[in-house]
Amino acid sequence: MTFSHAHAHAHGRISPPTPASRLSRSPLLRMTDEVTSAQDNEINRLRSMAAKLRAEAAALEADKAQTQADAAEKIFRQFDKNQDGEVTIDELKDGLEKALKMELSEKRVAELMKAFDASGDGALQLDEFVGVDQFRNKLEALSRDEKMVASEAKKMAQKEAEIAMLATARMEILNDKEPTTGDKVLSVLPYLFPLMDGLQYGRFLLGGEGSESNPFVVILAVLYGLYRTIPFSGFLAFFALNFLGGNPSINRLVRYNMQQAIYLDISLFFPGLLSGLIGLLLGQANVVLDPTLVQVSTDAIFVTLLAALAYCTASSLFGITPNKIPFISTAVDNRMPTVDMFDIDSEGNIFAKPKEPEEEKEKDDKDKDKK
Repeated sequence: MTFSHAHAHAHGRISPPTPASRLSRSPLLRMTDEVTSAQDNEINRLRSMAAKLRAEAAALEADKAQTQADAAEKIFRQFDKNQDGEVTIDELKDGLEKALKMELSEKRVAELMKAFDASGDGALQLDEFVGVDQFRNKLEALSRDEKMVASEAKKMAQKEAEIAMLATARMEILNDKEPTTGDKVLSVLPYLFPLMDGLQYGRFLLGGEGSESNPFVVILAVLYGLYRTIPFSGFLAFFALNFLGGNPSINRLVRYNMQQAIYLDISLFFPGLLSGLIGLLLGQANVVLDPTLVQVSTDAIFVTLLAALAYCTASSLFGITPNKIPFISTAVDNRMPTVDMFDIDSEGNIFAKPKEPEEEKEKDDKDKDKK
């Protein structure tokens, strides 16, 4: 030991040797350790505070629940007039009316009883009983539900009223009502048009012996004479029936018969065309057609026409639409307008709906069938 070391040791100024681990750690690492230790301490402190707050909140909730339970039990004792341990619907009604200072209907009290009567025995026991505030909240909820239901019912009634108004408006513009006696009689007259044009096929039946004394033949002859005295009577009758048949204010039965009379008259054109073509072909072949065959075929056409007209007349006089004639009645049905073809705007104006393209119409029909 040198003199300097001995001197320093004697005076106590020599520090103990520093460990190698401390000498190897830099000041930055030591600072990081200190910060981490401080953060851990702060986290532990916050956790302790959170646990304390949760404990305090739980205690407050328990106190609140106990207070509510005590209040509910107190009110329960007040409501339970006969002190039998349960509150009946009458006791509930009387108690709530006094507490809420309002009159309650038996229906509303029954709804409250149903809402809180967990056992379903028609009375409230202490464990089912709640405070007045909860009864009040439930009453307000029931009132809101009733108002909502009433509002929906009002909207539905308004919608039904609009539908009824639309149906009435449609009926005003399109006369689809039951035909009156006058309508029934008037609906028969259009069939005079095909009858007059079809008399040419009845020349053999109407022109036989004794026809002059037949009142039916005489009447037909007079009508036919008047019909032919009018220039272009056939064209005038056709256009008149076609025009009037499109008038929606005329009763549907009358309009239907007008359209059907036109189709019956048009159908009379085809037998004449066919007989003309047959006669032309036989003439070129130098073949003479048997007159009896001509008479029979002509009579058959006229009898068929009379049968169709008789059916249409009888049905119309009974107020029944004569829609059973093959092909012709189907074509007439397709031409007749229906109430679904009209709509009403927000101002109450009636207008015809635009026609849908055939493809979209078929698609809509398929969708309706699927539903």
